[in-house]
Amino acid sequence: MAERRLHPWSWLFVLLQQLKQFIVPLGALLIFGGRTQRDEPWQHLASLIVIAVLVASSILRYLTFRYRIGRDGLTLRSGWLNRSVREIPFARIHNVGVHQSLLHRAFGVAEVRLESAGGSKPEAEMRVLRLDQALALEQQVRHRGSAPQAAEAPTAAASDTLLALPPAEVVRLGLISNRGMLAVAAAFGATYQFFPERVVANFIEFYGRQAYGYASALHLGWMAGVLTAVVLAGLALIALRLLSVLLALLQYHGFRLSEHERRLTVERGLLTRLRTSVSRRRIQSWTLEEGVLHRLFGRRSLRVDTAVAERQDQGARALKELAPLATPAACDALVHHVLPGVQWPPSQWQSIPARHWWRLSLPALCLIPMLTAAAVWRWGDWGWLPLLWLPWSALKSYREMRRMGWSMDQDLIAVRGGWWSRWWRFAELGKLQALRLERSPLDRRFGTASLLLDTAGATSAAPALRIPYLPLAQAQALHAALCHAMARQRLRW
Repeated sequence: MAERRLHPWSWLFVLLQQLKQFIVPLGALLIFGGRTQRDEPWQHLASLIVIAVLVASSILRYLTFRYRIGRDGLTLRSGWLNRSVREIPFARIHNVGVHQSLLHRAFGVAEVRLESAGGSKPEAEMRVLRLDQALALEQQVRHRGSAPQAAEAPTAAASDTLLALPPAEVVRLGLISNRGMLAVAAAFGATYQFFPERVVANFIEFYGRQAYGYASALHLGWMAGVLTAVVLAGLALIALRLLSVLLALLQYHGFRLSEHERRLTVERGLLTRLRTSVSRRRIQSWTLEEGVLHRLFGRRSLRVDTAVAERQDQGARALKELAPLATPAACDALVHHVLPGVQWPPSQWQSIPARHWWRLSLPALCLIPMLTAAAVWRWGDWGWLPLLWLPWSALKSYREMRRMGWSMDQDLIAVRGGWWSRWWRFAELGKLQALRLERSPLDRRFGTASLLLDTAGATSAAPALRIPYLPLAQAQALHAALCHAMARQRLRW
């Protein structure tokens, strides 16, 4: 196939991406440069030179970038003075991400990211292609070098829909999640980054005094003051939940999980549309999560870890969230579909000795007394209040230990934990990358050990695939059985 250029407007999208990186220094030049050279005709000359250089580099990148779709891979040519040629075999590409912002959709184009296992960056980023060319490239990667497909979007009949979230389900997702709180925390962090701490403190102090003075002028009794505080706190919680619903609608509107030729594809987004896909065999581990609000609505979430480049953008998160919200039956059905023949949920869970529950409370037992001593020294009798956390911590630790368990059969290893917020994590034996037997000083004192299992693509955001506090003999026997099972699975694969 002949070499192709990117879309003629691709230089504009590259320019906008570069301007995002230089927006702070450009703003400083425009603001502070205007103060020192207010009446000079060349006062913004430096800013214009920087913008001109960025425009020229964006156009030059468009003129020098070529790509060619071969039978077995993709060829990329770029550069003017320093020229480079990259050959990317289709077999190396594990995920194709097709992203469309509002501006992309207005021009009928899309940004394409080709990702491989490992690493922190995509194999290639193509800004931007016509939408039909982007989808044709995605089809070509799926077919691993077969004859090019017609350059048109796949129809609903070409793929099977495994899960779709209607608007009502997206609203439930917003009510359950804490995205509003995270957005407010991020806004506060950005405020402290962009404004001096003194300015923020003075702002809070000024309006705090205004609010306190207004409340004092009303001459409210203590009961009315308490009710007012409760009402304001309730209104704040409602506002945060509404913000969470709005963010969920922006991110998950039109969510659709589909399968075509053993590749799972996730599409979602209201303003920015994200489309990303991965082969089923690239899924390394699974995580089911169920919080208190999940149980209230009768829902769970299902996430996976995949053997692709680890990034923190929306496309990477979309790929991991196979079911942002679904009923327990729907989550189990997804597992059965992707892992046919696997027993899930396990017929029997092996328990962890509950007598070690106090070890889960050790952080609180060490930290709370020190905080209490400092609080009593600073505020007197009110400083004893932190001790009220200890009974709750003990109850939570005991109930969590009672619920801990693990299960292993010829195909799957699974662990479960949590009580207030519950989770299940499992992986195929053939996908395990490492197995470690750990013993802390407390383990040696009480004759226990912990097993830590690792898979490719595992992140710290998910619960660890770990079996803690097992009796030493049982841990050693399980370690030997897992080593044998892993070797047998790899030979079979």
